[in-house]
Amino acid sequence: MNNIFIIYTGGTIGMVKDPDSGTFIPFDFELIAKNLPDLSRLNYKLTVHSFQPIIDSSNMRPSIWLEMAQLIKENYALYDGFVILHGSDTMAYSASMLSFLLEGLQKPVVLSGSQLPIGEIRTDARENLMTALEIASAKRDGRSIIQEVCILFDNKLFRGNRSFKYNSDKFEAFRSPNYPVLAEAGIHIRYNEEVLQDNTGKEFISHHNIDDRVAVLKLFPGINKSTIKAVLDSDVRAIVMETFGSGNTMTDQWFLDLLKEAVDNGKNILDISQCKVGSVELGRYETSQGLEAIGVLNGYDMTFETAVTKLMYLQGELESQEEVAYWVQQSIRGELTKND
Repeated sequence: MNNIFIIYTGGTIGMVKDPDSGTFIPFDFELIAKNLPDLSRLNYKLTVHSFQPIIDSSNMRPSIWLEMAQLIKENYALYDGFVILHGSDTMAYSASMLSFLLEGLQKPVVLSGSQLPIGEIRTDARENLMTALEIASAKRDGRSIIQEVCILFDNKLFRGNRSFKYNSDKFEAFRSPNYPVLAEAGIHIRYNEEVLQDNTGKEFISHHNIDDRVAVLKLFPGINKSTIKAVLDSDVRAIVMETFGSGNTMTDQWFLDLLKEAVDNGKNILDISQCKVGSVELGRYETSQGLEAIGVLNGYDMTFETAVTKLMYLQGELESQEEVAYWVQQSIRGELTKND
């Protein structure tokens, strides 16, 4: 019998309609069990930890990430796998952060949820939950097939720190354009063996430090100097700068001077693309050569969610800005592909 630990945070999968307001509000795991009698037929021993109070994922915050990581650490030796039921809106942020906090995983941590509550007739909740449980328990030669944090949605398994939510209307809510799907569930679950992480023999380490002093600068044509200066002068250690195409920005000297001043003052500026597919290539065009020269960091093909959470994680672990700058440009959990 497989022992699976379910962490129920809330989200659409367990929501019910408030008879007074007509809006959906978080309920609890008992609703899920009631609407999914097939759970009792599985050869799994399920242990459920429900957050109190249940949270909407829009209220996700670093303290909850740390609580989830601590729960997995405390129960790591007791269970074959972990399923986290989570609202889809911030699921990619949580999956990314957990991938950094949980180093050397040799067991699956599968985040899933749904676009419709489990009590609805056409809900995607049942399929997502049942498939997540099967993946969390899947082994080969006595070892877990999945040894990382991932997202299961609409019959596809994605690396957590490569994913983002792209659609609020369809059951196919997530995509991972810069990294292949880890598995796909049809009649059988087919695993893409070549792209799976193998942490066999590594030490499992749960980290517990997050420094959330991160700001975001999203560029657009016509953005003014005062707006940029306000972000760069904010009380943070790092700025995620969302640029055009393969990492390009305007070349106005005042803009480059502001960036250089921030870098000289000890701030890390990480360049990621506003495009969902492709990678930052600093220096490829004239419009990014100046960035490289003043010390702007290359975010390669990291998602926005991963860039933010990785900086929070590294800043929590490292006091040196130089060390953060080095490691944010390296792949530490399979979250980026270097093109140099």
